[in-house]
Amino acid sequence: MKRLKAVFRICKVASIPSPLRGEGRARVPKARGRVRVGLPAVRRGVPPSPWPSPLKGEGTRWRGRLLLAAALLLLTAPARAEQDRTLTVVTWGGTYEQSQRAAYFEPFEALTGVEVETVRYDGSLQALRDHLADGETRWDVIDLIRADAVRACDAGLLEKIDPAILEPAPDGTPARADFIEVAIRPCSITQLVFSTVIAYDNRAFPGEKPRRVEDFFNTERFPGKRALRKAPVALFEWALMAYGVPRQQLYELLSTQRGFDLALAKLEEIRDELVWWQGGQEPVDLLKQGKVAMASGYNGRFFHARAVEGAPISVIWDGQLLDYNAWAIPKGADDGDLARRFIGFATRTARLADQANRISYGPARKSAQRRVGLHVTAGVPMRPYLPTAERHMETAIPRDHTWYAQTVDLRQRRFRQWLSDDAGDTEGEAGREPAGKPAGD
Repeated sequence: MKRLKAVFRICKVASIPSPLRGEGRARVPKARGRVRVGLPAVRRGVPPSPWPSPLKGEGTRWRGRLLLAAALLLLTAPARAEQDRTLTVVTWGGTYEQSQRAAYFEPFEALTGVEVETVRYDGSLQALRDHLADGETRWDVIDLIRADAVRACDAGLLEKIDPAILEPAPDGTPARADFIEVAIRPCSITQLVFSTVIAYDNRAFPGEKPRRVEDFFNTERFPGKRALRKAPVALFEWALMAYGVPRQQLYELLSTQRGFDLALAKLEEIRDELVWWQGGQEPVDLLKQGKVAMASGYNGRFFHARAVEGAPISVIWDGQLLDYNAWAIPKGADDGDLARRFIGFATRTARLADQANRISYGPARKSAQRRVGLHVTAGVPMRPYLPTAERHMETAIPRDHTWYAQTVDLRQRRFRQWLSDDAGDTEGEAGREPAGKPAGD
């Protein structure tokens, strides 16, 4: 509409018939002094130019054609300008980002002509704070852990997002009814569900296979090294589950001194068998190389290693720690309108299902969950590998973000104290609040 109005203004100023309003009659503006048709008015006492006019003999016909060409250029210029625009998306890298590029970035580029540029970060809220500290926001969209997105919104680090940008499901179901519970927040839109799980090397256990969380702590029945992330995430929940504590009571018990003491005592039982990892690819590599028999890690990473690369790795879904990723817009983003347009596009049913057919993270829309089929290259059914599969949810631990937020200092302090006898520990490694899901590390 803005382009059409611009054409009308050009035609009005030139007093020519609008190419968009029919065939009206051209009028030549009046001027004092001598006037030649198609030429500017010549004032008294000023001789005409000796150069022949390219419009002489054609009058308003030539003038109209030139102005029409200018109007057409005006119509097409914004389209070309949009092709020169760049959307900067901050995400996690690796296999995860590869699935995003195929499901979201490349289709958005094809649709709009906008180039999508990615920036890899460590997933921490501090990284967003540091970026905004200089007052110049170069990021347009950021992929955050949902709990961090809520905290960032409360701290004024994110722009508000109008839910009206979200399209209904293909059958007409409104977006609010189609998304999973509390997916739509004032500053963020949840896009997927992932989980931290335990996996094992099939070669390490040719007979009986480990099946439950307590098997991870039973080195007599299932011998071999164990790999854990060097951060106080999932460790305490799994340690208590090994005692037989029900999932529903984990965070209640971990809100007491006794809960922490019990968890650390269980970890102490396997201290000598522990290998620590920090990057998301490390546990996969440790299992593939036979350096450990079991390892914690991200379900999408383990799936890719098994289904796409053929690695002899199996996942223990018992006690999976569920979490969520959400799209958000950093405060003061240069192109907030384009960012909202991208989020609306990336959260369509078809786009979410496309990503779930590339990496085993559950889509945040019910309509997308129903569309999940075979992996795009491996051809294996994806639903059995999703953390949201019904049988996996039966023993899942929904991460209590309120507890995690309230125990940041306590968890770090107790974890550092427990690691103090470990010769390989440094405060820089174990003393930081973990950054959610570095799925692409």
